[in-house]
Amino acid sequence: MSYQVIARKYRPQRFADVVGQEHVTQTLANAIAQKRIAHAYLFCGPRGTGKTTIARIFAKALNCTGGPKIDFDDNDPRVQEITDGRALDVLEIDGASNNGVEQVRELRETCKYAPANSPFKIYIIDEVHMLSTAAFNALLKTLEEPPAHVKFMFATTDPEKVLPTILSRCQRYDLRRIPAALITKHLAEIAGKEKVTIDAAALHAIARGADGGMRDAESTLDQLISFCGDKIEEADVLSMFGLAAQGQILKLSRAVLAGDISTALTQLDELARGGKDLGRLLGDLLNHFRNLLIYQVSKGDLKLLEASEAEVAALKEQAGLASTDAFTRVLEVLADAELRLRDAASKKILLEVTLLRAIEARSALSLDAVLKQLNQLRNQGDAGGQAISVAPVKTPITPAERPMRKFDFSEPSPAASAPPAPKAFAPVAPPAPAAPTGNLPELWSRLVDAVGRVSPFTRGYLIDAHPVSFEKNVLVIGYDPEFADHLGLVDNSRNHTLLATKLAEIGHHGAMIKFVKAEAPAGWERPAPAPAPATAPTATKAASGTAAPKPVDSAAAPAAEKKPASVAFNKEDFKNDPLIKKALEIFKGTIVEVRA
Repeated sequence: MSYQVIARKYRPQRFADVVGQEHVTQTLANAIAQKRIAHAYLFCGPRGTGKTTIARIFAKALNCTGGPKIDFDDNDPRVQEITDGRALDVLEIDGASNNGVEQVRELRETCKYAPANSPFKIYIIDEVHMLSTAAFNALLKTLEEPPAHVKFMFATTDPEKVLPTILSRCQRYDLRRIPAALITKHLAEIAGKEKVTIDAAALHAIARGADGGMRDAESTLDQLISFCGDKIEEADVLSMFGLAAQGQILKLSRAVLAGDISTALTQLDELARGGKDLGRLLGDLLNHFRNLLIYQVSKGDLKLLEASEAEVAALKEQAGLASTDAFTRVLEVLADAELRLRDAASKKILLEVTLLRAIEARSALSLDAVLKQLNQLRNQGDAGGQAISVAPVKTPITPAERPMRKFDFSEPSPAASAPPAPKAFAPVAPPAPAAPTGNLPELWSRLVDAVGRVSPFTRGYLIDAHPVSFEKNVLVIGYDPEFADHLGLVDNSRNHTLLATKLAEIGHHGAMIKFVKAEAPAGWERPAPAPAPATAPTATKAASGTAAPKPVDSAAAPAAEKKPASVAFNKEDFKNDPLIKKALEIFKGTIVEVRA
């Protein structure tokens, strides 16, 4: 007798023998038991998952002696005929080669005749999506209302190509990829029957390479037995599939999480030189980081994972090396590379760049987090002027790993962050005696001048404000409704601290600041802008004896009195402002243009 390959030799002959498709086999068994047998069935799913096998077993259950019944006898002549493919009443048709209208017309003519010696005439059409549109349309009427003795069973790997009018006339069953654990168990049983010694790592590698297809796994085992004899090891499987060892995948992922660029690139180079399939390597790395994310989010629930014992131990170790957001960003980088890998001229270079991006994504901070922290910096003035230090969560790393870059978003103190006063300004006078709280305009004028010597940028915002009250050591600063938009810019911990410091210098220690929207009292005049330094042309004219322009008489220019005083603006002061510097540092930006 000629040799029979493992995939055919150990093909399931009963519903109980089918691996990993219980949701389909149990439904069909219940339909037979309840005598609720439809006229058309569609089995769809990836290759090698049991579509045609289930259709044949279903045909045996329908046409066996005394059927339909689930527990048929394997030695029944009708069952044997179906198993051997010589049953007159069970016709298997290849949809790829019989996809024309003429073949469908012939099928329609033959299905009218009663079965030869069975309860039903069964048509099994494989790869039914290959039928042409005209052939589908020719089959519609017969498929919707076939003779009582006719049953149709379709199988396809691409149900999206089947016409909706066909799908609506069938009971659809979607077969899923078989889990790696079930494939490993089934292959171990076959290896025992074939008297082949194979270690668990090799079985797991075969299941990993089969990608959920039992037939692919059985064909690989058959090939490995021919290549290795009666003893198979993991290295043999890896060389055949071009797979990376599980330990190599774990080492590469550990290097990414530790930010160890040198180790990651060295490991990738070793795998590329060893002839490993880089596309498969990227897929394995993507799957591992997906497992890490699921393991961390589910708090160690292994029901959602397909992992060996060694991989589970690695997941426990690596899940604490990064946050959920970090794993998500790494997954996005790897998924993007997987899409671009097919069109890449050099897959190795693309993977090297991908590893660098993944390492950078591991330590990056999302834009949403940056914006959230900026809002905290702006709004935390309500906490009594106390600056809050905000920094991303840091994960512990071993001394052998390269230290990760740290981000610190804590606000600098005004004394440390304020730029030194330009030399053109007058020297700071020693603190004067405290002004009485009753003389609020004088106190406000001195406070604005003191702030202007430290931060002209902040003084520019205070020009449009006015003091409301200073009671119980709380200075209330108001903005007219037309300047209400300034509140969001000036009401922050930095300005609270700066104003409190200057009030202490004036003599009011422990004062607190509160910004509100309030109309200025009648007759209130804003403080005069800081005097701008004399320009060179004016100085030149004065030195040459040319008469300087005469000051405009205030009585002769009433319009000038009504015009609001302009705020002195200095581009360098703006660029040196600590808040602007902090924003540039966070967003890695540069100032292109400054407009007054």
